Amino acid sequence: MKVPRSIDDLIARGDELADQFETYEPSPGDHGEPPLLAVRRLAYQRALLERNLLTAVRDARSAGAAWSKIGQELGTSGEAARQRYADRIREAAPSRPS
Repeated sequence: MKVPRSIDDLIARGDELADQFETYEPSPGDHGEPPLLAVRRLAYQRALLERNLLTAVRDARSAGAAWSKIGQELGTSGEAARQRYADRIREAAPSRPS
């Protein structure tokens, strides 16, 4: 590849690259996201969802929802929901001034 030397060469090369980009069609050998990057991205998303779920469970308990109802919404038993979230809710609760 010839290195562009003038502004006209740079513009022409930019136009060539833009055309290649606009007409690109993936081939069967092209790969999407690298597997380890997918693992990292999904683990991050899971952590965000868990944090949001913990907040929702805490809010439901604060609003008077029974563990049995929370478990039902989670697709598990109330006892399983209580075992999973009760301590985490206490740990995440804001401290009250004495």
